[in-house]
Amino acid sequence: MLIPTRPLIAAESLGAGLPAQLVAEAIGHGLVAGGAPEPDLCPIAPDGAGSEALRTLLAELDFDGRMRAARMVVIAADRLQERALAESPTFEIATRARQAGVPAYVVARESILQPFDARILDLQVILQAADVRALTAAGRKLAALL
Repeated sequence: MLIPTRPLIAAESLGAGLPAQLVAEAIGHGLVAGGAPEPDLCPIAPDGAGSEALRTLLAELDFDGRMRAARMVVIAADRLQERALAESPTFEIATRARQAGVPAYVVARESILQPFDARILDLQVILQAADVRALTAAGRKLAALL
């Protein structure tokens, strides 16, 4: 049986200046600096709106297989809020992680998600970070939780 060791970082763009790849790399640098293994980076940039486009993208990225092989999933999201959550990558990924028994953590540029909603999604921790330095610091904090 394979024992998962690497974190998986599923990152969206955080506003105009932080594309998904940069967000994933910054969190990854923090994880490694904090002593975590090199993460599996999975930038999420859906081409269309809606959950069907997101599901297609996740299938193309073999997201479920990568997630099951991961020790944890770090979801990087631009904004967490209850009313926009249902169709979001955060909701889809957190739901898949919960169903697979993989702990999910979130790093968001902005979060106004209520604690009850975070518990429903089984999110372990929500950290806020709005720039590369803060994303790297969030990665270091997450490494301490491994």
